Amino acid sequence: MVNLSDIPLDRTFAALGDPTRRAIVSRLAAGAVATSDLAAPFAMSLPAVLKHLRVLEEAGLLHREKIGRTVWCRLRPDAIDAASDWMTQTRRFWEGNLDGLAALFDPQPES
Repeated sequence: MVNLSDIPLDRTFAALGDPTRRAIVSRLAAGAVATSDLAAPFAMSLPAVLKHLRVLEEAGLLHREKIGRTVWCRLRPDAIDAASDWMTQTRRFWEGNLDGLAALFDPQPES
C-alpha cells in the first residue's frame, strides 16, 4: 500500500489544507518574517505555530534559517509548482468535459 504522505503533491495539499497554514503562507508571500512575528497574530501558543511551520517545511513550502537568535521563515515558491501543474491539468480536463456537456444541451441553430 502506498503511503500518501510520502508523495510530495499530497504533502503540499495536506499542508495547505489547514487555514492557519494558508494564513502563514499568505503572510510569507510578502517576504521573510521572523518566527516570533509570524506567530504574533495567531491565538495559539508559539509551540503550536511551530508545529504548523514544521508541516509547511516538511512539505517543502518554506525554509527556516537561524540568524543570530532569530529564526527567519521564507517561502520556497518553486515548491508549489507541482501543485500548480496538477491543478492546470485538472482544470483543462474539466473545462473540456464541461464544454462537451454544454454542446450536448446547447440547441444547434437550424440551417
